[in-house]
Amino acid sequence: MTETRADNVNWLTQEAYDRLKAELEHLSGPGRIEIAQKIEAAREEGDLRENGGYHAAKEEQGKIEGRILQIQHILENSQVGEAPRTDGVVGPGMTVTVAFEGDDEEVTFLLASREESGAPIDVYSPKSPLGAAINGKKVGEKATYTLPNGRSMTVEIIDATAYAGA
Repeated sequence: MTETRADNVNWLTQEAYDRLKAELEHLSGPGRIEIAQKIEAAREEGDLRENGGYHAAKEEQGKIEGRILQIQHILENSQVGEAPRTDGVVGPGMTVTVAFEGDDEEVTFLLASREESGAPIDVYSPKSPLGAAINGKKVGEKATYTLPNGRSMTVEIIDATAYAGA
């Protein structure tokens, strides 16, 4: 999933859309039926206050319902296809290569949503500290961001090209 810089439209690849749609269909149908059966079976075991199986099933039901809402939101607010991109400018949906200051090693990753986690390369979120710092930067520019330990890290953008898939 990617967002264009211009209008914040969420973009999904067809593969990610199909995967999310299938997950939604499973959770909304068979998933709900299975959890209802688990709750009913646990309820028949007796006292609900001390019934670990019942409480675990109710917790699982809450997680399923939360994931259903999350997927519905993603699908309702997304467009399938390729986001417009400009090679040489970092943005969601781009394969980015950066060099960390003080380190000779380069790192290449896909800047995209975690819904694209099936990609054959590492995926960094545009909302992560690194992703937010480099978003909109051009090849050759540097960006500084704050690490979780409070220290700053600077990277140089080496390359930014449209993600071509597997």
